[in-house]
Amino acid sequence: MTDAATTETTGAVSGGLRTLLRLEGLALFAGMTLLYAVWGGSWSVYLILFLVPDLSFAAYLAGPRFGAVIYNAAHSYLAPMALNVAGFATNEPLILSIAMIWLAHIGIDRALGYGLKYSTGFGFTHLGRIGKGAAKAT
Repeated sequence: MTDAATTETTGAVSGGLRTLLRLEGLALFAGMTLLYAVWGGSWSVYLILFLVPDLSFAAYLAGPRFGAVIYNAAHSYLAPMALNVAGFATNEPLILSIAMIWLAHIGIDRALGYGLKYSTGFGFTHLGRIGKGAAKAT
């Protein structure tokens, strides 16, 4: 059963499940970017806001546990989906734009293997190891 979640200390998925999660991320990125284009959003706003969630990296200066909490808050679907619903409910184009861009960012991160972080360190994600130790871990 190589497609099941592993029982490693990181809890990272492997095999086909990892591939599926990464493909879902790619679909989210492509879908949100296409929706943003159809929506007629400003590409300069898209480019400016696309990397904003990565400012959460700075929280790692306070340690890996705090860094993981802040990074995961900025890279979870919860807040941008709440914004998405609020944007539709209030018919606010700016809120919808922010939600679409934020979701696109999360999607490309997941597609590239940058998953939610464990408190053991930035390189330990739910999608597997990233960074220098990644080659040894796989």
